[in-house]
Amino acid sequence: MSLDPQIQIFINHLRAERGLSANTIDAYSNDLNQLSSMLLASTKAKEISWSKVNEPTLETIIIELKNAYYSDTSIARKLASLKSFFRFLHEENIVHSNPAEKLKVRRPTRTLPNSLSEQDIVRILNASSKRSGLEGYRDRAMFEVTYAAGLRVSEVVGPQGLQQSSLNLDDGWIRVTGKGSKERLAPVYPGIIELLRFYLNEIRPNLLARSKKSRRLTSALFVNSQGSSMTRQGYWLILKKTAAREGLEGKLSPHTFRHSFATHLLNGGASLRHVQNLLGHANISTTQIYTHLTDSQVREAFNKAHPRA
Repeated sequence: MSLDPQIQIFINHLRAERGLSANTIDAYSNDLNQLSSMLLASTKAKEISWSKVNEPTLETIIIELKNAYYSDTSIARKLASLKSFFRFLHEENIVHSNPAEKLKVRRPTRTLPNSLSEQDIVRILNASSKRSGLEGYRDRAMFEVTYAAGLRVSEVVGPQGLQQSSLNLDDGWIRVTGKGSKERLAPVYPGIIELLRFYLNEIRPNLLARSKKSRRLTSALFVNSQGSSMTRQGYWLILKKTAAREGLEGKLSPHTFRHSFATHLLNGGASLRHVQNLLGHANISTTQIYTHLTDSQVREAFNKAHPRA
């Protein structure tokens, strides 16, 4: 289904003027497309007159989402998209007021991110190397750099993923494009530098050689078995199979590397501010959730050090 004309204008605004990432724009598009479909179904109209949409109508939509067993987190995200959209319409004088402004849903409980122990991270990395052929070397380099720099999967592969030009191996840095197309420099340790050099010189050219001659060679750092740019779905499938070989499939997702990176740094004594910068979080409150994961270490240190513990 094509987007409503006003929604399309809003999406173009997000892309051109606010510079949001492709993933964020897709989320806005999907949410608003779904909500507009629900509005059309409820009014039995062929098109939406946004100036006539009122608060009770939107409350009915929220109730429908709850009855459809959407989680509080999903509903909160959809409502945030709706509020931003109506705020834009109000600023453009398309509607006289924002009917979504006062709408609220129960604040979703923030769940602690899943992370692996340092030993399990090593198990996953070693397991990736056991895959035969060129792919085993690529998988190890791909997973290792994700954990080494605490990257989101979208910062490793896909449209905003790492390129060959992202690497400065001589100085030990990689340039990362994060949310909102914001760039940051991430340091990497010597072991990953040598691994990436081997991948660049020996593995990637041979994978690219499998690409069809009519196809333009990709500049993406990580490529699939056909010599094309690795996708997020491809990354997840490879990780899932690797984790299954180690019996860790229920505990692991691409984001687990990032969570583990943050947790291990805090456990090792890194400051919250430094971890915030390394993760590319705009707000330190986002980083603070990881402090809950290190509470066991604090308790253990207290029990060992306090004379009355």
